[in-house]
Amino acid sequence: MWFGKSIDLMNICLIIDDYLPDSIKVGAKMMHELAIEFVSRGHNVTVITPAPGLAEQFAIGQLDGVTICRFRSGEIKNVSKIKRAINETLLSYHAWWAFKRYFKAHPHELIVFYSPSIFWGRLVSRLKNLWGANSYLVLRDFFPQWVIDNGLLSATSPITCYFRFFEALSYRAADTIGIQSPKNIALFSATSTVKKPLALLYNWAANEPVLADSSEYRKALGLENKVIYFYGGNIGHAQDMMNIVRLAIAMRTEDSAHFVLVGAGDEVEMVRAAMTGHHLSNMTLLPSVSQEVFKDMLAEFDVGLFSLHPDHTTHNFPGKLLGYMVQAKPILGSINPDNDLQSVVEQANAGFVSVNGDDAALLKNALRLLHDGALREAMGGCSKQLLSDVFSVQAAADCILRAAI
Repeated sequence: MWFGKSIDLMNICLIIDDYLPDSIKVGAKMMHELAIEFVSRGHNVTVITPAPGLAEQFAIGQLDGVTICRFRSGEIKNVSKIKRAINETLLSYHAWWAFKRYFKAHPHELIVFYSPSIFWGRLVSRLKNLWGANSYLVLRDFFPQWVIDNGLLSATSPITCYFRFFEALSYRAADTIGIQSPKNIALFSATSTVKKPLALLYNWAANEPVLADSSEYRKALGLENKVIYFYGGNIGHAQDMMNIVRLAIAMRTEDSAHFVLVGAGDEVEMVRAAMTGHHLSNMTLLPSVSQEVFKDMLAEFDVGLFSLHPDHTTHNFPGKLLGYMVQAKPILGSINPDNDLQSVVEQANAGFVSVNGDDAALLKNALRLLHDGALREAMGGCSKQLLSDVFSVQAAADCILRAAI
């Protein structure tokens, strides 16, 4: 049922567990850029997202032509794992009861929901029944699989079974599942018991760079004459941040190199302790900043840095790489074995990618970028081209809308 509307002009509902302007998470930025792209094509877009600490049960506002419906929920970021699991489990419940009347008065033809979180399945199913809408799952992480891979949960534990239940609900609520790499599609097809149409949906970003017209952050950090390796995002177990620390230790004698890490997560204190224990004067650890500050910092710095835990069996494409591409930064990073991200980046000559654990290769790549400014500039240009060729928000919107027809 399409409520008499043409497929060319739809009401589209986006659902995600955090959103701009409060969040600096890549998923929040990606979904807002997707929303703006839909709006630019004439669609009406509503975002449903939690707002921990909201005084009222709900609030409705506007940002860049997008209607944002925020509902009160418990904290789901930077809290204990148990508290987060409980509060995420309740997301669908709180969203439905906060906006039940709104949902009935404002039907939508397409629902696009983002995972993580895995706990949107019940809300999406209810909205599909209410509206007769199509649904598209933007699946970025295979949770709880990556937690099992990293030894944080047993594959047969009751907690894992609990998460698997909601994971399956999420998949069943989707008419199409968009997965971020070819190898992840193959993995999902081989392991999931829920069979739904799958689509290759790369991460995306709007090509809107910030001009580096000052050296504000270099000066503030005392790094005017340094080549800065910049990491922005989650500082957690899934990233294996000690991998980056080991690189900084190996480069302590390189006076022109400095590492700047910005973000929050469960390995912040581990990184801070390692910096103190190894007297790492070549590394700066900063808390999370706003999207505007993050973009300004990235525009000033030299190399985009990332790391993935070596025990992952899934093949994620970290969203932070999109920001690096937008700002034409060369990419330096480590992946889990057999991740197809390496071929994507290196075939485009957009940077260097090695397997996590091969510290010698990572160091060699870092030194090549340190000592060759022309190489950094050339790879930065190729990084920008890779964004346009593969990871544009226009391509993502086209993929999602095709599935809605």
